[in-house]
Amino acid sequence: MIYFIQGLTMGLAYVAPIGLQNLFVINTALTQPRKRAYLTALIVIFFDATLALACFFGIGAVMEASKWLELGVLFVGSLIVIWIGISLLKAKNTLDTSAEVNVPIAKVITTACVVTWFNPQALIDGSMMLGAFKATIPEDQSAGFIIGVICASCVWFLGISTIISFFSAKITDKVLRIINIVCGIVIIFYGIKLGIGFVKLLMQIM
Repeated sequence: MIYFIQGLTMGLAYVAPIGLQNLFVINTALTQPRKRAYLTALIVIFFDATLALACFFGIGAVMEASKWLELGVLFVGSLIVIWIGISLLKAKNTLDTSAEVNVPIAKVITTACVVTWFNPQALIDGSMMLGAFKATIPEDQSAGFIIGVICASCVWFLGISTIISFFSAKITDKVLRIINIVCGIVIIFYGIKLGIGFVKLLMQIM
């Protein structure tokens, strides 16, 4: 259960920062009927979940073949995670409601796929972060962790669609800023945790 909760909190901290996907979901919830907002959220969740699975089991499996590769990914992964957290603390995002969201479902699917799977930064960050975490989790607990990550995506995107649909007038730039700060602190904490894992593994190898 502890690894599920760890995956859930890590997933929430990683997915919550306001980016292209989040802005699209938010804008849809602000300007479209609730049914359309939920459908858009589900499409985004699908691509987020598939990317998380690929990153976690892909590079994570490769790392298991070499302790030195595992060491390298833990080191780079910890730096990337901490850098992401610091960037969020510095970020000052604004809610742009001018984005076009009244588009065919086919285009929503295509856009969600491209933004997720053809975004080099998302692939690199996801692989390093989730791959590094897989190296620190017992094999029999891996499923619980990644299920937690996927649940975080579901909770976040469906949650913001619901909240914004009901309380659109209350959503401000200040609220988004608070989200970034909280998520930045959580991600930095996990980055330090990965760094500790790197030190422990290095001591074992040496």
